[in-house]
Amino acid sequence: MIPAATSAEIDLAIDSAVQRISDRAARLGDGFCVLGEAIARAASGGKRLRPALVVASFHAFGGDEAQLPTVYRVAAAFELLHTAFVVHDDVIDHDLIRRGIPNVGGEFRLRALTAGASPGGAATLGDAAGILAGDLLLHEAGRLIATSDATSHAREALFGLLDDAVFVSAAGELADVENAVVPDLAEDAALIAAARDKTAVYSFSAPLQAGAVLADADEASIAALGDAGARIGLAFQLVDDLIGAFGTADQAGKEEGGDLREAKRTPLIAFARQTAAWSRVNDALAVAHTGPIAIREAQEALEASGARTRLRELIDDTLAGAGKHSAAPELPVAARMLLQDLCVRIQERIP
Repeated sequence: MIPAATSAEIDLAIDSAVQRISDRAARLGDGFCVLGEAIARAASGGKRLRPALVVASFHAFGGDEAQLPTVYRVAAAFELLHTAFVVHDDVIDHDLIRRGIPNVGGEFRLRALTAGASPGGAATLGDAAGILAGDLLLHEAGRLIATSDATSHAREALFGLLDDAVFVSAAGELADVENAVVPDLAEDAALIAAARDKTAVYSFSAPLQAGAVLADADEASIAALGDAGARIGLAFQLVDDLIGAFGTADQAGKEEGGDLREAKRTPLIAFARQTAAWSRVNDALAVAHTGPIAIREAQEALEASGARTRLRELIDDTLAGAGKHSAAPELPVAARMLLQDLCVRIQERIP
């Protein structure tokens, strides 16, 4: 999506922000020093999709290259926002592993157990570390924008995007948890809305719009980006739901079938509930937490129910709608091509 040289500049901006957290934490005690190091590991690697979108959108709108240092700083802010949400999400989901190694919470649980804490005490420390790490990352994301060299008008617009991203994502995350613990609470439309809200704004609409803001795009173009980004983001999240149920551990970044093991109520599960095969699916999901064999049975039951096919059809329809919005006449040709490329890339992720 962007050249390697630009990727290196994005990495440098992110690493600089994370290093600032680590340096400050090192002066505030051993535990906080370890937390700073854990944050640095949490922020390392990954696809860096969101910062790439900021930069790609800036270029698509013909932004002045003299502004690139500011663009990279804002791009880094969106990556730290993503990392914050991931760290908090791991706490909410009680996950201890991320990308095959202990995450922030998992690391601090091990640290506590090694020091002689009880299992309950270790869990408390792990959760606290995860929450605080996410808080620090959220703070740093805002600070990067606040101290950027963007014009006051652009900074105000960027803060509006960040504000909306945080609020909508939090609403989506809460709805997602509610839907999991109160199975009959939400209708299918609400499940799809939660899937959209938890990802679409902060992962697609806001980064794309941020790049356009920094390129001094007009309001109509920025609004068009938001509409297209919302649909692309929904498709992305629905594909993630498929990956969470059917993808490999490498694709999911955690155990294969993790969403089934955690009994998440996703649109995939909602579709299965509407079929005559629901009894078999429900029985399989009830024991999916017991291990790989049970996970495989749940996958086979979902496949047989037709739910996987229906979700793929919904993804296809959502991407088709995104494609139409990507052709909005307000957008320059380069921006349309960027959005269409995103649709293709999401299609290629489907397991």
